[in-house]
Amino acid sequence: MVLPQTAVLRTEITAYLAPNIRKLFCGVEDRLLSHLEEIRLRCNQPLVLRVGDKEYSIDRHGRVVTDLKQGYLVSREDLYRSIASISDNSLYAFEEEIRRGFITIPGGHRVGLAGQVVVSGQEVKTMKDFSGLCFRVAREVPDCALGLISQVAPRGTPVSSLIISPPRCGKTTMLRDLARLLSDGSGSVPPHNVVVVDERSEIAGCYQGIPQLNVGMRTDVLDACPKALGMMMAIRSLSPQIIITDEIGRREDVEAIGECLHAGITVIASIHARNVEELRGRPLIRKLLDEGAFQRGIVLTRQPRPGRIQEIIRWDESCCG
Repeated sequence: MVLPQTAVLRTEITAYLAPNIRKLFCGVEDRLLSHLEEIRLRCNQPLVLRVGDKEYSIDRHGRVVTDLKQGYLVSREDLYRSIASISDNSLYAFEEEIRRGFITIPGGHRVGLAGQVVVSGQEVKTMKDFSGLCFRVAREVPDCALGLISQVAPRGTPVSSLIISPPRCGKTTMLRDLARLLSDGSGSVPPHNVVVVDERSEIAGCYQGIPQLNVGMRTDVLDACPKALGMMMAIRSLSPQIIITDEIGRREDVEAIGECLHAGITVIASIHARNVEELRGRPLIRKLLDEGAFQRGIVLTRQPRPGRIQEIIRWDESCCG
């Protein structure tokens, strides 16, 4: 049985909060929880709940308040009891995750870490003296990408596509659903072998290597793997027809995409930008566009809601501009 989103939040997320904070959530209405995006715990600062573009807190009596100054102040003990719960009282076992700055919990939800970063050379060695936690709610929206299928797979054949949007506009959610639809097959689009290169563990939300979110029955996931490295690994060993990855932009990403295309693999990726004009201001990405790497561009907006399609660009039918 699939649990309602509010039940999932109460069982999968609040269970990891310190006891004092967990109790506060008992009185929070399901209506608010159903749209919750983040829970932020900062030492000696008010508890913050982000719902859409609004912020709320909960006071000591369990009442939801809009004035954050009235909210419950998160203590150092609250913070460390939450961390102990997330890490099962063994931070050492999560050393690699801590080095990346977040821990994924069952359900695919991510807990971002703030604190003192210990650096060795040019690499992060670990973190200590934690000062904040950011619980980011992983939320599936089945069929949210259904309207895009005819664009990314015209005449039933997937083409390389770039999802363009500013932060918090739903691009990762859209990629996740595209992976599922293309992997399982949808309408006139037959099933495909898909590889998700999930550098930030957000598309599939893997916990102990197993996807917690539905990315399709023919999808392999390279979790916490750098995008460029993962794309090359996929070419060599997983025989993908489609590679899906999030937030490209580095030189090595661009080079790896070129290798995928030369190998006859369709690439569907996302990138941070407000529009195509902004993209073309970046030399590396402009080169990709000018070389015809992508046939489709999908620009997303958050208005009136996340995941709203603002524009479809058909680069294969016109000049890249």
